[in-house]
Amino acid sequence: MKVFGYGKFNENGEMPLVSYEGEYAHMNMDIRVYAMKKYQIRSFEKPEEEMAVLLLSGDITYQWEGKSENAHRKDVFTDGPYALHVSKDTPVSVMALSDCEILVQCTKNERVFASRLYTPADAPWKYSCKGLYGNTANRRVNTIFDHDICPESNMVLGEVLNDRGNWSGYLPHRHPQPECYFFKFDRPEGFGASFVGDEVFKSVNNSFSAIPGGRLHPQSAAPGYQMYTCWMIRHIDGNPWLQTDRCEDEAFTWMHDAKF
Repeated sequence: MKVFGYGKFNENGEMPLVSYEGEYAHMNMDIRVYAMKKYQIRSFEKPEEEMAVLLLSGDITYQWEGKSENAHRKDVFTDGPYALHVSKDTPVSVMALSDCEILVQCTKNERVFASRLYTPADAPWKYSCKGLYGNTANRRVNTIFDHDICPESNMVLGEVLNDRGNWSGYLPHRHPQPECYFFKFDRPEGFGASFVGDEVFKSVNNSFSAIPGGRLHPQSAAPGYQMYTCWMIRHIDGNPWLQTDRCEDEAFTWMHDAKF
């Protein structure tokens, strides 16, 4: 089972990350990143899948169900997220008003729910673990949607910004639902470390972790570099991921009370 990859754009500006078949089928999601040129239009319609279209950078116009909304994001390190979330059979078009990147997350879902465009005001950045563990796990987190926000969805979508040289996903934790991390760094030579169980990988711009359910998965960013992570979870049927489901490895929980 393959658990880490290095994304590359093809000649059509498409970067496949995980899909329902092949090396990353255990994710039970289809996730792709698209690089779009100014005035380019991409259209999406999934007859059996719900879909989230997340703006990573640039200026775009979302079009769906007779609605049209503009969105701007300088980059993932500067501005908060815009994400359009729709159920199956809902056509979506994205027009690039500048060169831009978008991420499209999909999974199978028969339920129908109201479409929603999430804005930065809906998913504010909040510091997590600030000052803990020797002040080495400072990161900002947002949750765009989860089971509490959209219970009809089979997915979770959120983002993390590590402070430079800091850890995230810490204390090391696990949950039964599969999760995909997509990484970006604020400089092209930036890097970090991604742990999946007992394996460790060098995370770089456009790399990704495909974490099977039950594996520990902390992350770290190298000193001097800010790391962005888009985190995407697929609920298990009858067992959705909840914010309260974080299961920390008992070997590390002593740190909750430790003085550094």
